[in-house]
Amino acid sequence: MYTAVTRDIQITVMPQYLADQSAPDEGRYVWAYTVEVANLGRRTVQLVARHWIITDAAGKVETVSSLGVVGEQPVLNPGETFRYTSGCPLTTSSGVMEGHYRMVDDRGGSFDAEIPAFSLDCPQAKRVLN
Repeated sequence: MYTAVTRDIQITVMPQYLADQSAPDEGRYVWAYTVEVANLGRRTVQLVARHWIITDAAGKVETVSSLGVVGEQPVLNPGETFRYTSGCPLTTSSGVMEGHYRMVDDRGGSFDAEIPAFSLDCPQAKRVLN
């Protein structure tokens, strides 16, 4: 589990390797990741956009930006949480994801809430220490 807090917005990510959807012999590795966004503050906020940076084991970088997450732009009142699950395929047996969510508060101010960097690792992959 990976967690970051930015301006009272706590983002927790739990990745999981999906062996049943992966085909290592064909260079296809798939992970699901569950994200929980918790409003620990006193202001209502809305998650309006996302920006991901995905890096595979070969160093290939892909960025993904769009409005909302899983088709939603959730509003979080103080003390509320929003949870969703999505997925990421790679052609390598490991990688890293990180990024931020664009948040807007109830006064119209905006800020980027950090999504902590998290590791995508195939359990069968050979581990190498750098």
